[in-house]
Amino acid sequence: MRIAVACDHGGFPLKKTVIESIRAAGHEALDLGTDSLESVDYPDFVEKLGQAIQRGEAERGVLLCGSGIGVAIAANKMKGIYAAICHNTYAARQGVEHDGMNVLCLGGRVIGPEIAKELVPAFLEAEFIGNKPGQERHARRVGKVQAIERG
Repeated sequence: MRIAVACDHGGFPLKKTVIESIRAAGHEALDLGTDSLESVDYPDFVEKLGQAIQRGEAERGVLLCGSGIGVAIAANKMKGIYAAICHNTYAARQGVEHDGMNVLCLGGRVIGPEIAKELVPAFLEAEFIGNKPGQERHARRVGKVQAIERG
């Protein structure tokens, strides 16, 4: 898979670890910035990542800011982007399997590199299970979320 990665200055220190984790899991990383600790506005980078997914340039994404909250809020405003903050492997995996999450949000000031090295593979290895026999309830629920998105 091709995985887009974007961050603001608060998430920048963790970005290299995330990209290395993506590559170690056998995927391609698309680095959308930022490239320094200079203060930037996270919505600009969220939009780049969301558009990359919407255009099919990436299948999933990882967003980083100081807390993970700002990027998650902004990402969920974009059609077809289902983002969540995950600071444990259960949530990173289950968010994909049950809820169709396609963007992992991390707080660079909340977690360290060792946790990121566990979260990224958990997110990338997971697959949506709603289309499997006996798991249709997940597809039904995601469909209802998509209906809310359509208005």
